[in-house]
Amino acid sequence: MAAPGAMEITDVAAAIRWQHEHTTRAFAPCTARVVLAELAIMQTDTAIGQRIAAWQRPSLEDALPLRVAGGLHHLFLTGDAPELGPVYSGELTDQAAIDAIAVSLVQRFDARLSPWLDGPPQTNEAGRSASIMGALLWLAGHVVPRFDLNEIGASAGVNTMMDRYRYDLGGVRAGPEHSPMQITPEWKGPPPPATTIGIHSIRGSDIAPVDLADPVQALRLKAYVWADARERMARIDAAIALAGQQRPDLVQADAGEWVPQMLARPHESGTTRVLYHSIMWQYLPAATRAAITAAMEAAGALATADQPLAWIRLETNRQTFRHELAVRYWPRGGEWMQLAEAHPHGAWVEWYDQPRVLAKGS
Repeated sequence: MAAPGAMEITDVAAAIRWQHEHTTRAFAPCTARVVLAELAIMQTDTAIGQRIAAWQRPSLEDALPLRVAGGLHHLFLTGDAPELGPVYSGELTDQAAIDAIAVSLVQRFDARLSPWLDGPPQTNEAGRSASIMGALLWLAGHVVPRFDLNEIGASAGVNTMMDRYRYDLGGVRAGPEHSPMQITPEWKGPPPPATTIGIHSIRGSDIAPVDLADPVQALRLKAYVWADARERMARIDAAIALAGQQRPDLVQADAGEWVPQMLARPHESGTTRVLYHSIMWQYLPAATRAAITAAMEAAGALATADQPLAWIRLETNRQTFRHELAVRYWPRGGEWMQLAEAHPHGAWVEWYDQPRVLAKGS
């Protein structure tokens, strides 16, 4: 567990060391060693090294270490950095040798790597949708179980295709049986309710969406997947194949503008409108988060039993850095109820015996 305030770390070296430890604990030691090599990179006179060293914003909140790691992984995936092969396979573990490889790469590919610092990682991970599906199964006992799903921070729309995935959530199954995307996380605690739901429609938005049907963009998305995570690589390949059959319904839009537009659309009776997102809230400006919250609460005040509204989030607790699944729904009171905790990439879900009502403003 991270110390309180971890997300607000501004010291870059401390952020790199924290990310190294966190990545190691997340069972990705090979990627963790590449992250730690960023301490050596920031000592170089390269453009990327100087940009890292001069970073002023909260380094962890910006996921700065993972931006650099994504760029280095991309070099490997394109075939331009074969020397990273032994690092990513776990054959090479000597940190000094890995530091030397990383420094050599930034010296050779400085101009190509520097733009990876310009925006946050787009870690579109299908495994996270297990938590979203669990929340929908839970919601089905409280609202109309026919859902109009709307995702913000959808990136490439991997989880905007969750209606096409097959889930086994602690023995509770949902989704098309023969889907090429089989989501089976390690399940801890009781399973979610075994019920039937319907996904009437599903759409998403992102400020900079990725087109999975474009090989260049798809490869960039794969670069953000940790090289140790072979199951994640298989899932992103399955998502690319599904997008090739039918692109996700995804538009480019600012979340703060798209949510009010979504809420203003006609709300079909007998359908629960749902806003959902995963591991993206931290990247939104505080004003945008506040605007979305106000819009949802205003719409919630108008919700009825035949036209309910719900909000599902799988997000990082900014004090503990644990990843928590929580739900609000209306016309009930609309308080946040935490249902579970989950691995950041969906490897496991720990479902609670009873939902935990969170304090207002949580």
